Amino acid sequence: MSDAILDIQSLRKSFGATDIIRGVNLSMQEGERHALIGPNGAGKSTLFHLMSGQLAPSSGAILFKGHEIGGRSPQAINRRGLARSFQITNIFPKLSTFENVRLAVMRAHGLQYVFWKFIDNDRRIRDETERLLALVRLTPKASTIAGEMAYSEQRSLEIAMTLASDPTLILLDEPMAGMSHDETEYTAQLIREISVGRTLMIVEHDMDVVFKLSDRISVLVYGEIIATGSPEEIRGHAGVREAYLGDEATT
Repeated sequence: MSDAILDIQSLRKSFGATDIIRGVNLSMQEGERHALIGPNGAGKSTLFHLMSGQLAPSSGAILFKGHEIGGRSPQAINRRGLARSFQITNIFPKLSTFENVRLAVMRAHGLQYVFWKFIDNDRRIRDETERLLALVRLTPKASTIAGEMAYSEQRSLEIAMTLASDPTLILLDEPMAGMSHDETEYTAQLIREISVGRTLMIVEHDMDVVFKLSDRISVLVYGEIIATGSPEEIRGHAGVREAYLGDEATT
């Protein structure tokens, strides 16, 4: 597709004789919200690892904004505008919420080795930190130790840190895992808000969230994409129902 921001072509990843990703082809349009679903062990996290530079492909191509990023370092990929939030919360639990986001902003500006007493006077860093905290509704928690916040607030904090590099494509890996119904609703709405004007790919097991949030859905089963389409198309796809959705397709 000419306007695809991400174009994955015949992507494969093997560990020894074991094939995990088996010839994935997938394109994403700029500005769309795209969900990647599939059963446990389907290869979803491995695909995210390949896209974000934690793993190198065995073969195939990953084109982001027309540039090959497969096998490049996570830092190089992030500089091109792709950022990832991990399945397991990745924050500094003994630092305050403000300090966590400030570290991410400093990193985005190449200032991660600057002494803190000097960075306190950098209005550019402070203003950007405060803007991100407001964006994810954490301004009232700015001075709270991150590890003492509710789980949903910690995930919101991680999203703010992910946004510090001002990415054009965000990968979110199971952002609602372990959340209550109310926390899930809160986080889903937050994701809607922060993804406006950006491109989003999300791995999520909560099908209610997936069908409400996504413009398109791709279904990965045993390392292969078996279907891609709108939520309505995926809900009515016989092969998807058989392989993965089951009764959830009719709810």
